Amino acid sequence: MYRGLNLMGYRISGSKCLTVCLGLTFLMGCFIASLPIVPSESANLQLSTSQSKKLAIIVPFRDRFEELLEFVPHMYKFLNKQKIPFHIFVVQQKDNNRFNRASLINVGFIYTRNNYEYIAMHDVDLLPLNDKLSYEYPKNGPIHISSPQTHPKYHYDTFIGGILLIKREDFELVNGLSNNYWGWGLEDDEFYVRLKDAGLKVSRPEGITTGPENTFKHIHDKSYRKRDMRKCYNQREVTRRRDRRTGVHDVAYNLHSSHNVSIDSLPITVINVELICNKDLTPWCQCPEPKVKKN
Repeated sequence: MYRGLNLMGYRISGSKCLTVCLGLTFLMGCFIASLPIVPSESANLQLSTSQSKKLAIIVPFRDRFEELLEFVPHMYKFLNKQKIPFHIFVVQQKDNNRFNRASLINVGFIYTRNNYEYIAMHDVDLLPLNDKLSYEYPKNGPIHISSPQTHPKYHYDTFIGGILLIKREDFELVNGLSNNYWGWGLEDDEFYVRLKDAGLKVSRPEGITTGPENTFKHIHDKSYRKRDMRKCYNQREVTRRRDRRTGVHDVAYNLHSSHNVSIDSLPITVINVELICNKDLTPWCQCPEPKVKKN
């Protein structure tokens, strides 16, 4: 029996058939190799996501819902322009102690550190207006967004309050913030000393042409909500010194609950926290109201 291939009217023997097949395979391989390689959209998205650093915006909070209603839509609009992958975590203090901004930030960091590479310590009443204020990953050290040159109220050189970006490793390096600061003020000044002692240089945005009047919108109404600036027991003496004992490693709290909620259809996470006060160390966590003198 004659074995061969009938190709376009020609009979080809077995050996010649093999030669033709190999030739066609070679030509097809060359053609495929010459085609440009275009990654699919899903591959591009996966690559972009793997290279992005996620930002946790930590907002220490108590009873400022009208400010939060303005803060969330503003920050979504502002950061979406920069294509920053972020989520807002509102750490709400739910106890009878005085407000402790530093401890709430410590709790927020603990809650987010496994899934986010850096945090923004962010006041709820300070809204960035200048699009050149970048919230990108602070790879070279902490970045103070609300610099003394542009903050609406505070202008001293060592001020780092309001909005500060810091990566996870740097926050852990300095042991977070001191837990000694109940009431308003000074916790960010102590944190500046921690950063300095650790050799971390704080940088600030460059090329900002706006000033204190139009770089941020400050929505705090001091006539409606007065700051708790009382000092009692030995609070003034202790909080003027560098705290080398407390920090994120020993912040005492109970996590009551966490809820994923939406404001104007924009998702945020609310973390309800009870801060625990050691009254032997910081009795000023509950400061008696001053007695009113009777005439």
